[in-house]
Amino acid sequence: MNLSVDLDQTLSVFATYNLAIWPMQVFAYLAGLVALYSATKQSRFSNNIASGILSFFWMWTGAVFCIFFWAPAYPAAYAFGVLFVTQSVVFLLNAIKPTLSFKSQRNTFALIGWLFIAYAMVGYPLVGHFLGRVYPRWLPFGLVPCPTAVITLGLLMLTDKKVPRYVLVIPAIWSVCAIVPVVSGIYEDAGLIVAGLVCIPLLLRRDKESANAQQRSPQAI
Repeated sequence: MNLSVDLDQTLSVFATYNLAIWPMQVFAYLAGLVALYSATKQSRFSNNIASGILSFFWMWTGAVFCIFFWAPAYPAAYAFGVLFVTQSVVFLLNAIKPTLSFKSQRNTFALIGWLFIAYAMVGYPLVGHFLGRVYPRWLPFGLVPCPTAVITLGLLMLTDKKVPRYVLVIPAIWSVCAIVPVVSGIYEDAGLIVAGLVCIPLLLRRDKESANAQQRSPQAI
């Protein structure tokens, strides 16, 4: 399978896609803000809502962008679409019966999470603008692969309990795959490589240390 990306061809796909789905870009930002609110303001259904919105982002990106818009010009995107739909199912199951606990706290994890969230929502269009990529030839937040993965990792940094490792598998794979578009000239996606290198090891270390601390604590009588 040829994984190399043609920059002009890919930007043309973005342009066609953005024009075809308008105003979904506005809805994606609104949904992203709702997810952030749910992740920071604890309520009965906040975990369900945050996971449900992530499920929507991954499903839309996999089924609509990867399979219907990108794959005709780039056949490897069919496989990418399957990955994204699979991750969508993971978050959908979490939305139905939450195992992810979102609760933003004043700590290093939350700070890092907010930085990557800001990059996903604001940094992508800003970096693209400086690179000469303006609408419609830009990467829309939550509706194409790499910004979707970045916002996901950022939100996972706002959790206060263990993140199941199966939740991290596909985001980790995609953070490595981001090397391909970066080498091809889509330099905005370097943010995903950084997010993968920073967020995933930190989450794994946090959860391991938390588990060890629970094992060391005296057993209740």
